[in-house]
Amino acid sequence: MSELKRTPLRDFHATHGARLVDFAGWEMPVQYRSILEEHKAVRRAAGLFDVSHMGEVDVRGPEAGRFLNHLVTNDVAKLFPGRVLYTPMCYPEGGVVDDLLVYMRGADDYFLCINAGNIEKDLAWIRGQAANFRVTITDRSADYALLAVQGPVAAALVQRLCPTPLDGVKYYHFTSGVVAGVSCLISRTGYTGEDGFELYHAAGEAVGLATALLEAGRPQGLELAGLGARDSLRLEAGYPLYGHEITAEISPLTAGLGWTVKLDKGADFVGRAALQAEKQAGSARRVVFFRTGDRRIVRADTPVLDATGAAVGRVLSGTLSPILNEAIGSALVPAASASQPLAVDIRGARVPLHVVKPPFVPLKKS
Repeated sequence: MSELKRTPLRDFHATHGARLVDFAGWEMPVQYRSILEEHKAVRRAAGLFDVSHMGEVDVRGPEAGRFLNHLVTNDVAKLFPGRVLYTPMCYPEGGVVDDLLVYMRGADDYFLCINAGNIEKDLAWIRGQAANFRVTITDRSADYALLAVQGPVAAALVQRLCPTPLDGVKYYHFTSGVVAGVSCLISRTGYTGEDGFELYHAAGEAVGLATALLEAGRPQGLELAGLGARDSLRLEAGYPLYGHEITAEISPLTAGLGWTVKLDKGADFVGRAALQAEKQAGSARRVVFFRTGDRRIVRADTPVLDATGAAVGRVLSGTLSPILNEAIGSALVPAASASQPLAVDIRGARVPLHVVKPPFVPLKKS
């Protein structure tokens, strides 16, 4: 077995009682006290997440914007300095290579945040697609650490430690500033459905920044939160996770992310023809979100059954919602079945799936 990679905060996590697990080849905290309590802390006050395993990539050059508009499905041309764009990037067949954030720092200067488990694959794909453009691709993943502060009191907490006014930094915008003495790219983004910031900073400053945030936030109820709570929070918000709701076999249209696919943006992009055909014909399958009214968790890959008991799809993600106190999840089913009665079998008991439109709980993002 290869040795697990570590973020700069690995020993910080161990000192604070984290249970560390293998996540996409990284030794990461899945929980500290309990997933349930960490989840509730984020919805009630704030949580501090280490997401330094994520990848960062500089895209620079006179054709950087044109290249990115070719690479991804959303419209990079709509960006301006200080703006962030969520977008998939697709294979020619329409499946998803990854979903990512695109930051525009300047006319020829962009910054990407990509998923930890996809860093090597994504870099190879991006560099291959860049061959015919005047652009430079630089992997900055080892240079950065990334902390996310999420929850109703998160923005006020970061502001107390930052002399730069942050009220004007709206959702999916960013600025530069100093937080607790550490230079950061301060991004009003996140993966929980709550307000807050993601703080990109030099890897060597991670422990000092995390310590300062934890000490300043504890009186307001901030808690350290691990990957377990991160997953239950994102599922309550209805956010996709690569490898689950979006994959090389599940297109953005199938996943319900049609708003990120700009077929008429005035630029051809990888996967456009396949996605255009899928939109015209209608997606044969759909990703749906469900709740059960039951506390028993519906695990990924559980068969989804129709009214006759025949398997028509499979569960993609499943967890217990700490806020609703019932099992929630997502599933991939034929489009024709999405509006029909669906169920799963849990140890011999038929449990109905009630298809709902996410989010499962009211969200408070700015």
